[in-house]
Amino acid sequence: MRIGELSRRTGVPTRLLRYYEEQDLLHPDRAENGYRAYGEAAVGNVQQIRGLLDSGLTTEMIRAILPYLSGPDEIILPAGRMTPETAALLQDHIDRIQSRIDCLARNRDRLSGYLAAVQPRENTARP
Repeated sequence: MRIGELSRRTGVPTRLLRYYEEQDLLHPDRAENGYRAYGEAAVGNVQQIRGLLDSGLTTEMIRAILPYLSGPDEIILPAGRMTPETAALLQDHIDRIQSRIDCLARNRDRLSGYLAAVQPRENTARP
């Protein structure tokens, strides 16, 4: 399929698909006329890249782990293949995610407390 069709099927603009290629995340073939040619697997690859980006991973991190991902819940990483640098990148990201979760939980609790303090209480004993 050409880049326009991949864009339509994934909802990702062609500009971003070209960027993913520049970042070595997508690897289209080239037709004789120079057009990009994507296989059916590219749809899943783009969706996986989007999911990883949406979770906050950088393209550098994605490039490091993408060869070992065979689906959203499946990692095919042979023992000894994870480099210390990649492991450190992932651990740093996990730590940042946990910090955001902690911050969000604190903000949720504060807002809930504020709302409880200012919301008019319903009178349960009505005459």
